[in-house]
Amino acid sequence: MVAEEIRVYAKAGPVLEVVSRPRLSLIVPAYNEESRLSRSLAEVWDYLKRQSYDFELIISDDGSTDSTLEIATTFAATHDHVRPLTITHAGKAAAIRAGIKAARGDVIAFTDADLATPISYLSDFLTAIEGGADVVIGSREGASATRVGEPIYRHVMGRVFNRLVQMVVLPGIDDTQCGFKAFTRFAAAELDRRARLYVDEEEVSGARVTAFDVEMLVIARKLRLHITEIPVIWTYGTQSKVNPVTDTLNNLGDILKVKANSALGRYR
Repeated sequence: MVAEEIRVYAKAGPVLEVVSRPRLSLIVPAYNEESRLSRSLAEVWDYLKRQSYDFELIISDDGSTDSTLEIATTFAATHDHVRPLTITHAGKAAAIRAGIKAARGDVIAFTDADLATPISYLSDFLTAIEGGADVVIGSREGASATRVGEPIYRHVMGRVFNRLVQMVVLPGIDDTQCGFKAFTRFAAAELDRRARLYVDEEEVSGARVTAFDVEMLVIARKLRLHITEIPVIWTYGTQSKVNPVTDTLNNLGDILKVKANSALGRYR
């Protein structure tokens, strides 16, 4: 696919420059990731630079209190097509939305900073979008999916949570919470515009794990967008910021809010 042109105009109207819209914008949300961010960025950039399409890598710092932003800025200064941005700490959803608003690509994707899902799956995701998908999500369920190193209690809790999601708002979606997703530019913009959860960007303390993914997928269904699930290999991270108890309760509250918003027609 030929990259779309972006025309930049001065106030008086004449064209200043014409730049190509990259095929892919990849967002890496990061909150206090100094211990692994350099390694992850190097792996992602090494993969992307070997592809035939144009790309941009957006590192969306969620108001980190460690050296995450400094690492991102330094990496961007020494690597092409890399852009760091930072927001007041408001959680992963806010960091991803900031990345979506800044993205210029025809396809907008995001991946967790720990690369729990191998970055090479981008190839399958782009192929799915070229085949007509509007939204592509990684799934840790299904015959060809593999979970590596996940404690049994986390797996059981995840399955119970997903069963509730399917019963309440999203029947037929096997895994809403895998942090590897891609969207057409149109889909990303429409889902972001209609979102109701975590759009206030209020400052929070500590990690903020939410069910914003569920809301995005519910809106996608409302808009009759084509959602494709791709089974992936996923490795459990020992530095996970998820609190199995408090975050699960918070996510259950999010599901009920999404159900209410949907019933009240707020996603039209």
